[in-house]
Amino acid sequence: MPILVITGTGTEVGKTVTTAAVAASALAAGRSVAVLKPAQTGVGPAEPGDAAEVARLAGPLTTAELARYPEPLAPATAARRAGRPPVRPYEVVDAARKLATDHDLVLVEGAGGLLVRFDEAGGTLADVAQSLRAPVLLVASAGLGTLNTTDLTARELRSRSVELLGVVIGSWPNSPDLASRCNVADLPEVSGAPLLGALPAGAGTLAPADFRTAAPGWLAPRLDGTWQAEAFRERAGVGG
Repeated sequence: MPILVITGTGTEVGKTVTTAAVAASALAAGRSVAVLKPAQTGVGPAEPGDAAEVARLAGPLTTAELARYPEPLAPATAARRAGRPPVRPYEVVDAARKLATDHDLVLVEGAGGLLVRFDEAGGTLADVAQSLRAPVLLVASAGLGTLNTTDLTARELRSRSVELLGVVIGSWPNSPDLASRCNVADLPEVSGAPLLGALPAGAGTLAPADFRTAAPGWLAPRLDGTWQAEAFRERAGVGG
């Protein structure tokens, strides 16, 4: 798995912090890591973007960003409004492959969900994953409404014969409600893929040293961690 594409069921689901956790766990396992952010939106020229935040939390790694646009919009819209060239899927594919020649693991973090458009032709992160033949990790929210978007994303990937490696809950609440507890069992069911981790709410606010120490405990062995789905289900009180 030299390249892993990371997407979310939407915005603000914990995708960047999850990317940092995956990176931190891989680094702890002795792997070299690169993080590629194809299109960064809503960030000024001198401000740190998502890739920089991943590096801050996870530790020494390579970061790459193909374009950034000032307004917090979908990349295609942000590029058009800024009067700048959009990012094309083939550019993302080429950049990921180049990084993979020098790193054990390349994490490609999308913007928003799987089908958010990069350009006016409708290119998406799904096209990137399909061209790379890379697996996808889906970051999902914990609560009500997540099953629909998770199911839709999984169906789109299956229609393209792209592997859904698994689902990670991007922010597990301190006091989960009934929907969140039930979703621990339902997310693997609707996605057809295993639950590979759950990050505690507020994980991104930890000091970097504490984040790096804790990260492997949030992710399953498939992601270089020690987290166990069955034990998490029991702690969450998942019932019938």
